[in-house]
Amino acid sequence: MNINEDIGKLKGVGPKTALKLNKCGIFTILDLLLYFPRDYENLSLLSDISKVEDGQKVVVKCRPLRLMSQFRSKSGKIVTKILFSDGENNFYGIWFNQPYIKNKFNFNETYTIMGKVKKTKSEITINNPIQTKDEGLSDEKIVPKYALSGTLKNTFFIRLIFELLQSIKIEENMPEWVIKKYAFHSLDMALREIHSPNNLVELRESNKRLKFQELFTYSLKVLILKEYLKKNNRGFPFKIAKELVSLKESLPFKLTEAQNLVIRDILKDEKRPQAMNRLVQGDVGSGKTIVALIAIFNVIKNGFQAVLMAPTEILAKQHLESASALFKNFDIKIGLLTGSVTEKNKKIIKEKLKEGEIDLIIGTHALIEDNVEFKNLGIVVTDELHRFGVMQRNRLFNKGNNIDVLVMTATPIPRTLALYLYGDLDVSIIDTLPPGRKEVKTLSIKKSNKDKAYNFALKEIKSGRQVYVVCPLVEENEKLELTSVEKLYNELKKEYFKDISVEMLHGKMPPKEKNVIMERFKNKETTVLVSTTVIEVGVNVPNASVMIIEDAQRFGLAQLHQLRGRVGRGEYQSYCMLVCDIKSKIAEKRMEIMCSSNDGFYISEEDFKLRGSGEVFGIRQSGDDGLILSDIIQDIGILKEANSAAKKLIKSTVESDIVIKKSIIKSLKSTSKYICFN
Repeated sequence: MNINEDIGKLKGVGPKTALKLNKCGIFTILDLLLYFPRDYENLSLLSDISKVEDGQKVVVKCRPLRLMSQFRSKSGKIVTKILFSDGENNFYGIWFNQPYIKNKFNFNETYTIMGKVKKTKSEITINNPIQTKDEGLSDEKIVPKYALSGTLKNTFFIRLIFELLQSIKIEENMPEWVIKKYAFHSLDMALREIHSPNNLVELRESNKRLKFQELFTYSLKVLILKEYLKKNNRGFPFKIAKELVSLKESLPFKLTEAQNLVIRDILKDEKRPQAMNRLVQGDVGSGKTIVALIAIFNVIKNGFQAVLMAPTEILAKQHLESASALFKNFDIKIGLLTGSVTEKNKKIIKEKLKEGEIDLIIGTHALIEDNVEFKNLGIVVTDELHRFGVMQRNRLFNKGNNIDVLVMTATPIPRTLALYLYGDLDVSIIDTLPPGRKEVKTLSIKKSNKDKAYNFALKEIKSGRQVYVVCPLVEENEKLELTSVEKLYNELKKEYFKDISVEMLHGKMPPKEKNVIMERFKNKETTVLVSTTVIEVGVNVPNASVMIIEDAQRFGLAQLHQLRGRVGRGEYQSYCMLVCDIKSKIAEKRMEIMCSSNDGFYISEEDFKLRGSGEVFGIRQSGDDGLILSDIIQDIGILKEANSAAKKLIKSTVESDIVIKKSIIKSLKSTSKYICFN
């Protein structure tokens, strides 16, 4: 079986099911194989059902004693009730609208029943339990839980994965010396165990192996790019444009000392005959964009073209507004290329780029399409570095010859990590905010007192301000973020914002709809925006003065800081309310740090320390840089080891290592994922 084949080729997957899987991002058999569980339920076999709590999920070995009744309820449902015994106590299994279930049991055999217990003083029942014949199951049963949307069921998905794993054998894709050194499971075994674990020990080992595989491949990719840049580092020595003085004088504000130092670094790079390869780190609101636009301006005035790539269309349009305002008196032709631009206009823009009639093109992923060509590209700037995969950025850099590269991030990266992630880049830091910028006041509020947060928000609304309310991605009944954001939206409309314009925003919306909603909020047509974390990056709404984050304990420090950065961008005092239900010391420490500091670099270091002792599994179904399982901060220990092994493989002249290296590179050409194989 070819794992790169369409998911529709898999047995049991018809056209309708294929569409449902597509909505989860599963298009190929490889996608299915790498769609890891979001969580696990550890359901150990019980010997005594009488000891469980009401609402507890259980797995119990039992025998059916007799069919108690089968009748139609007042609501019209057919109810089947069977009496079971676990050897010590009796309980009932109740099924709704499954009249055939009575024929599924042989009253002389033992079965394993799984479900949620309902306990009263008089009886114990399990409604709609899942049943299987007892075939010597181990005492430990771990059930994977997948993040599924629509009508896809977890039981169906488990079966689909099981049948796939029965039909394939995964070849090893790691040097033998690495496997021996760390006593790793084989890749084949690790993939089987992570989808269908026998016990927690095996699950931990498989999880560790796959995280290592992912970070090993990630490191290999970064190292290959680093080697490429070393060998192909000849650039254009740009002169310092005379108009640069006029541009700075035209600014309606004074640049900070930190901004001036970074601009100095960049202009030095641009003057050299080697290509610039620089990362600019700056906290939220520190003024990175103006620094990037000055770098772009100098290259354009040397007769070259420039690219500014943003992770979202909203941010790209924001950059377009900034660039248009800054360059309005300097005869610079600017274009916008995003996914929502019509095909007709895309064609016109691409022709102008090819002919050199556009000096600066601002856009999103549409810029890396193969048919986007430039006459004379001199610099590429990418905003929010971590949002683009290494090879995505590389594809953009390859649009020109020996071009200057400037990458920006508002996500402060701990210095411990920067060496591993961006060792090929020179690093500049903007560590001060523009003068007059008011720090956001942050408060931690108990969930039971959340009225306090919303009543305060109402006061701000009466003063003409706007409000963000963010909820975490909570998965209820196997439905993704839509469930939680809709629930909160309806609750807020009913309880607090009855006569106020409220809109909802979540990641499942089409990009065009998201853009329209954000534009309305930006234009003050909407007063309250209830959202998931899709508003995390770069959106600039100066009139928004309140950020309420529900269940703040579910977020990491870095993300809380990024969300807080959506307010405090205007002249008004702004506030961040962390509504939380603190049940751990780590969560309590996070809230303390957020309430005491607005310094993103300090917060990133503290986040690094806290998350280093985080959860065992930490599985992510979508990563910022193509990572599925690994968390760069949480798994720093694995990253160090994987990076060291990748360096050794790069230098190795052993034939078997060369074969593996070529195999990984070949696999990377056909997938953006780092757990890859042929």
